[in-house]
Formats: sequence, C-alpha cells, structure tokens
Amino acid sequence: MPEIIPLVVGGLALVAAAVAGLYLWPVGRRVLPVAAARPLDFDTATRAAEAVIAAEAADPQVRPESRSRLLSHGSRTGKAVLLLHGYTLAPEQYAGLAEEFFDRGYNVWIPRAPQHGTADRRAHHRVQAGELTTYAAQGWAVAAALGDEVGIVGISGGAVLAAWLAQVPGTVVRHLLLLSPFFGPNPRQAPAYAIRPLILLYGRRILRDRVTSRGYSLAAVAQYLTIARTLPSRPRRTGLRTAAVAVSPLDGVVDLRAAVQVPRRIADANAIPLRVCTLPEALGIEHNTLNLAALGTDGDQWRRRYVALYEGETVSASDAPTPS
Repeated sequence: MPEIIPLVVGGLALVAAAVAGLYLWPVGRRVLPVAAARPLDFDTATRAAEAVIAAEAADPQVRPESRSRLLSHGSRTGKAVLLLHGYTLAPEQYAGLAEEFFDRGYNVWIPRAPQHGTADRRAHHRVQAGELTTYAAQGWAVAAALGDEVGIVGISGGAVLAAWLAQVPGTVVRHLLLLSPFFGPNPRQAPAYAIRPLILLYGRRILRDRVTSRGYSLAAVAQYLTIARTLPSRPRRTGLRTAAVAVSPLDGVVDLRAAVQVPRRIADANAIPLRVCTLPEALGIEHNTLNLAALGTDGDQWRRRYVALYEGETVSASDAPTPS
C-alpha cells in the first residue's frame, strides 16, 4: 500500500502534544461484528450471486469490467473457491487465475468489494472496516454453498479479509492462499511506531484524509490495518488443510516479514506446514503478484503454480518459471 512516511509525519506534527495519549488509546484485538449467515444451498447461493451481478449491471456507477463474477459448472462441485481482490482494484484482477480454477473443476465466486470498481475512482476512500468484513462474510456464504470443499484466495487487502475469514467462528475454510498480504506496510514506507497513530488518526477520521501518489487513501488503508489488528495472536484451530503465501522481494508496499509470520501462526495452529513462494526478482513483479500478463506464457505457468500452492504443493523459485 502507500508511501506513508511523509503524509503520516505531517499529520503527526499537528498532534505532537497528544502522542502519549495516542499510544495509550486502545486499538486492541476487538472482534468486528458480523451478522450470522444462514447456510445456503447451491440454488439459493447461485440466485444470490446472480442477483448481485444483476444489480451491478443495472447500476451505472459500477464499471462493466468490474462487476462481480460467478464461474459455475451449473451444480455443486467437489471444490469451490472464493477470490477476494485487492484495495483499489476489482474482480477483473483475477482474470486468468479464476479461469484456471474453473478449468480444474472449481466453482468460483469473485465478489466486488464495497466502494470499488465504480465510475467514481475515489469512492474507495470512503470504505469502512465493518462493510469490508460484511462483504467478506457474505462472499463466503455464497462460496461455501458452491462446493463440498471450499477455500479462499486473497491478494493484498483481500488477503487480510481472507485471513480474517479463516479465523471467524462458523466458517470452515479448507484452503488458504494469500498473495502479497497487507498485514502491515513496508517499514521503508512507514515505521512500526507510525501504525497505531495511522489507525487512530486516519482510520477514525480524526485527521483529514490524505491520498498518496499511488491513489491510496490513508483512511481506507487504515480500515484494512484495523481488520488485521483483530486477528488473534493465538489463532484458532479450524480444520484448515493447506495454507500458502506468495510474495515478491520487489514489493515495496507490504511488510514482507508480517506477510509470512501471520499465516505461519494460522498454519501452526492447524498443525499444517505453511508453503511460502518467493517470486524471482527477474520476473519484475512488484506488489500486484497477479499482474502476470506481461510474462506471456510464463504468466500462465505462474497461475498454475498459484493453484498448486492453494492445493498444497510446494513451489520455490528454483522450480518455478522465469522469463525466457
């Protein structure tokens, strides 16, 4: 996510006298409320997904290419997957990977996050943590009815929601793949001591929002960080069968250490290995580890590698494709 240092420091200068208070203010691991969802059957879930897609098609504010997507084989399958896109992006981010899952027999649901994929390119600045977790829970309710064994892939902010779902009581997530997960900003962009003030001052909109050169709203980024802070320090054992993370060493957005540590704790709680794939620097891929179009056929190979990671295979730089 954003280049936070100059913006956060500028905001902190305005409240220097209150620094001590900021660090004493609680931003603990409170549980974000989620309405209990009644289990759906395949037909009801399909109708719910189709209703979402139809409503978006009728809404002139939703860009056509950014509508939610359902890839269905027409009946409940043995496997289904929920794909959660990243902050500022939309379901089209999964073009290619969604088809790869579908071709392997999965039913696939890619819901559009609130305030995303609209004609108003600044709408995502207004997103709130509560609506993000509600969106994720509703997405899971649909996906869980599409297959017998269901998992989640999330990227960046969507990976935070995926990890959150994997720990929510009542969900039975069997497979978890996190791509470039944003559990914290890269220390070169924001040091650890700036995170709490960022969440309090921008997340609670005490300070006027700032927008980075990448188009990231600090208020919106703080919503994802708020959700990340609710993840339990001691994760629950939930029946997770595979867990994997893929990161790029060129990623200047996320805290690469936290990107591995958080899912490792979840994997350890479930007594399973965490499979970690570090993309080769030669690929030139930075934060968006789904941005594979420029790699040509190598991009197709990497999508297959991501599915293999999701399913529990180990992928390393030595056996993964590199540009030819």
